[in-house]
Amino acid sequence: MMQKIQKFGGAMFTPVLLFAFAGIAVGIGTLFTTEAIMGSLAAPESMWYKLWNVFLQGGWTVFNQLPLLFAVSLPIGLATKQNARCCMEALVLYLTFHYFLNTILSQWGPAFGVDFAAETGGTSGLTMIASIKTLDMGMIGALAVSGLVIYLHNKFFDTELPEWLGSFSGSTFVFMIGFFVMIPVAFLAALIWPKVQLGITAFQGFVTSAGALGIWVFNFLERALIPFGLHHLLYSPFYYDNIVVPGGLYAYWANLLPEIASSTASLKSFCPEAGFTASGFAKMFGCTGVALAFYSTAKPEKKKQVFTLLLPITLTAIVCGITEPIEFTFLFVAPGLFVVHALLAATLATTMWLAGIVGINSGGLIEIASLNLIPLMRNHWQQYLLMLAIGLVFVGIWFVVFRFLILKFDFKTPGREDDAEIEFGSKAKFREKQAAKGKDASDDPDLELCEMILEGLGGKDNIVDVTNCATRLRVNVKDETLCKDDPYFKAIGTHGCSINGKAYQVIIGLRVPKVRDKFETLL
Repeated sequence: MMQKIQKFGGAMFTPVLLFAFAGIAVGIGTLFTTEAIMGSLAAPESMWYKLWNVFLQGGWTVFNQLPLLFAVSLPIGLATKQNARCCMEALVLYLTFHYFLNTILSQWGPAFGVDFAAETGGTSGLTMIASIKTLDMGMIGALAVSGLVIYLHNKFFDTELPEWLGSFSGSTFVFMIGFFVMIPVAFLAALIWPKVQLGITAFQGFVTSAGALGIWVFNFLERALIPFGLHHLLYSPFYYDNIVVPGGLYAYWANLLPEIASSTASLKSFCPEAGFTASGFAKMFGCTGVALAFYSTAKPEKKKQVFTLLLPITLTAIVCGITEPIEFTFLFVAPGLFVVHALLAATLATTMWLAGIVGINSGGLIEIASLNLIPLMRNHWQQYLLMLAIGLVFVGIWFVVFRFLILKFDFKTPGREDDAEIEFGSKAKFREKQAAKGKDASDDPDLELCEMILEGLGGKDNIVDVTNCATRLRVNVKDETLCKDDPYFKAIGTHGCSINGKAYQVIIGLRVPKVRDKFETLL
């Protein structure tokens, strides 16, 4: 079950990858169309405003079409065959579901407790999806329907039909079955979802009323769930759905940017719920403190190697918000340090919230700058200066705490290993082995890496399936005793491997989609 949940969480991250650029586009577009920042140049009647407004509205595409985006994207990670065709099937059947639901509620809305004549938005519980008036099920509805379509696709896509029915095979057959399945699903949605909406409203009230405790618990869990690959499931409904604010925190904050930019009031006064997106502070400041502690505790003869290792992965965490490369350097050798890391991350997030510093701060410096610093610096520079001061204090706290614990318990963090060397890649042995087999080394570095990963996972006959998330190649194997351990995967040039029974997560980095494609060619 855990493997299935991890796989689902990884698939969810596929559309999330688009948010980085979309967020930057919205941030820049908002900056240049806000009259309080740009002056008369950004007056609504000016050509400057109109041109940048075109840019801004395009940036909103991803956020305005989130349910549709998740419905279409989920098959990329979960379909076991013909992913592209499954994406098409998911799109058509998701729209079919909403047409069914629209008709049901337009005819029998009162019987389900739904005023279907009400305007969409607000507290009506209704929305528009692809010009279809329907229940606002957000991301949850999209994931449920898409997941059902993926199941039907994996089960029935290869079904053999008589030759005279050949035109109904493949995607058409999946659509036929899905068409009839969506009818009872739509009735169930009409029956159940209005009650779920009431529960979401109650949960929203609880979370928002928990204050600092709610912020601390959420941010602790966001870090603590990373080793299990489940953190996406925790934060996605908060960030991109209606759990705490309408439309999700990303879209809600972006809509507020012009109002915040023209005001000198505390950031927190506009959207205190934005404290749930504070995980980026640990990525910028926490990972810096961790890196400094590792460098200071490394053996003198290994400091140069450690610096070479730490510099790129620390910058990746700070700038891009991708923390797996640095966190996985100590997660498995010193799990206790990771728990402390999560505790400090939650404490930093809560401290920022108590100081009134909130916003879209879940990513790295690029995201934080585009959705906070650049559009809001003019009237809120004092708060951002305070943010920097608090962050630097916590850099020192991370450094002192980690250094003390590393030395106290003699954790084998980078540079403190007894015999292993720190290196990005060690391909010589693999190439020697290939030469012994009469095979030439690949000219493609990614393909060569995939060959080494496959060897470390026991060969192609040991592979059950393969998916990926933003940075990890997720592989389920038949026999884990045939697989190598974490040091092997670090030695061949990856950032390590998280192992949970038969589930292996090889940490690749942001190029993992390309690596997965080439890995699959070897199977």
